[in-house]
Amino acid sequence: MSTPPTPQEVNPNPIDAGVTIGHVHLKSGDLSLAEKFYVDILGFSIMARYPNALFVAAGTYHHHLAFNTWTSEHGQPAPADATGLYHIAIKYPTRLALADALRRLTEAGHVIDGISDHGTQEALYLRDLESKGVELYWDRPQSEWPLDTNGHIIFKNAFFSLDNLLGELSKA
Repeated sequence: MSTPPTPQEVNPNPIDAGVTIGHVHLKSGDLSLAEKFYVDILGFSIMARYPNALFVAAGTYHHHLAFNTWTSEHGQPAPADATGLYHIAIKYPTRLALADALRRLTEAGHVIDGISDHGTQEALYLRDLESKGVELYWDRPQSEWPLDTNGHIIFKNAFFSLDNLLGELSKA
């Protein structure tokens, strides 16, 4: 087992290390577009549907993502120079699971805006049907993360092959 990375700046009063981000709740202009992308393409299940809200999850969790039109029905995407959420990141448990997501997107004819091997993870970058930024990724085992001599993570922004990623499907 390798040594875990060292933070560049350690908070003197840190949050509990067991904290995770449980779900994201987003404004939507059109719930049918959220459903088409997150349910029909990516494969999330609908956990609850209301007239102005949709809750979706992987598996049986109460919800990983929620969408509402409470104040945004028929709204337009925020301009590129507006402050706010840059993207949501959806973590896949394995490289094979990420390959399946790429397959789903490819079969739906969905555009991938970018790809990156960050050293710690491989990521696909795209926009959902309402132009919200989405990152789909899988983490490499922590023992493979690149660290400098002080134990700090060295993030990269390198190319990786989508064909190679899709090749995971034939190995399954």
